[in-house]
Amino acid sequence: MTGNRLLLHGAFLTLAPIIVAWFDFGVVAAVLLVLLLLLWRWVVVLSGFAMPASTPRLVLSTISISHFVEKVRWCMDRLGLEYVEQTAGGTLSAFYLGRTVPELRIRSGAVQSVLGNSPEILRYLWGRYEVDDPAAAGFLRPTPERQALEARLDRYGVSLQVWVYYHLLDNRSLSLHAWGVHNPATPYWQRLALKILFPVQAFLIRRSFRINDEHYRQSVERIEDLLREINGWLEDGRRTLLGDGEFNYTDISFAALSGVWLMPPGYGGGKAENVRIEYDAATEPMRQDIDAWRADFPLVVSFVERVYADERMVRAK
Repeated sequence: MTGNRLLLHGAFLTLAPIIVAWFDFGVVAAVLLVLLLLLWRWVVVLSGFAMPASTPRLVLSTISISHFVEKVRWCMDRLGLEYVEQTAGGTLSAFYLGRTVPELRIRSGAVQSVLGNSPEILRYLWGRYEVDDPAAAGFLRPTPERQALEARLDRYGVSLQVWVYYHLLDNRSLSLHAWGVHNPATPYWQRLALKILFPVQAFLIRRSFRINDEHYRQSVERIEDLLREINGWLEDGRRTLLGDGEFNYTDISFAALSGVWLMPPGYGGGKAENVRIEYDAATEPMRQDIDAWRADFPLVVSFVERVYADERMVRAK
């Protein structure tokens, strides 16, 4: 309820200059209008304490196909948390509201906190739930080795964003599908906005992520360097990336991030079925890269597919 009132307050605040000009208010009337808006804002704040909004305790803001979202979503599912996922269409929230995904909103009584960026969210989840159930949350423990690897994996994830956009943006229908125009979880008005604003979205993404031939080439080199190194690690038969036999969030991170090009069964834990890009639907250059990575890094492919089969598909049921 408080959130709706704040939205209404914001609308009034935006319209206030127009109201003043339209009715040709004098200085005194304009000041009274401002005082009225401030009084309304104070009432909204007080109502938040008197009548806290009835909202879910955990809300995860997402783009269904996002590999960084999948990293967080998977860890939350593994913890067995109850949460609500709010899906946004494509990059609408980022470019028009200044909100990136994943974003976790936490309600504690009348207080709501917001966390962004996957590493920060995972640190919160570990700190919050390790006290309640150390055995269940142990896979999130951020040792120096895990954090160092996570940072490298996140850079790999950013390079994959460049790779995906490079291949998708010239294909309007495939881009819109990946952004959620066929996903019932995406609000209808956002599905409509994605279609109307596609040229603007594509332009903004090209500029923000520097989508061009040179940056694509550099990104592919970084992707392949990491895949080659991890493929080498796996040659000794290890079952986890760090080779200590303790399955942890870095294994989940690598599988989740790699899922954006492998799209294994279970990707998204059932939340990405309406946005996933099937191999046959991908563009020919995209399939060429996927085929090359499958051929050159077979142990990586086997690792990701095994982790999804053993961990993700079980948790998603």
